Amino acid sequence: MQSPNGSRFNEVVVLSPSRFDQGTDAVLAVQQQRMVVLHLGAMDPQEAQRTIDFVSGGVYAMDGQSERLGEAVFLFAPALVSIQRDRETAADVA
Repeated sequence: MQSPNGSRFNEVVVLSPSRFDQGTDAVLAVQQQRMVVLHLGAMDPQEAQRTIDFVSGGVYAMDGQSERLGEAVFLFAPALVSIQRDRETAADVA
């Protein structure tokens, strides 16, 4: 599916950076109207935090959205994509 400007909204890029400077790939992918799953498990925790802060800021500046999926896994989407997540808690399940 393409948007009127030719961008594809049905593409998902999965990235597992090992260095902070590779975080720019995630921001650029969102800028190109792609969704990004970013896995930071291979990074030093402090560098992973810097990377997530950088990517989150870049995506926020483009009116994009983000969602934490796991301990070191994040989803980023361009502004025209809606992220909806079930907010069910353990208390609701019991």
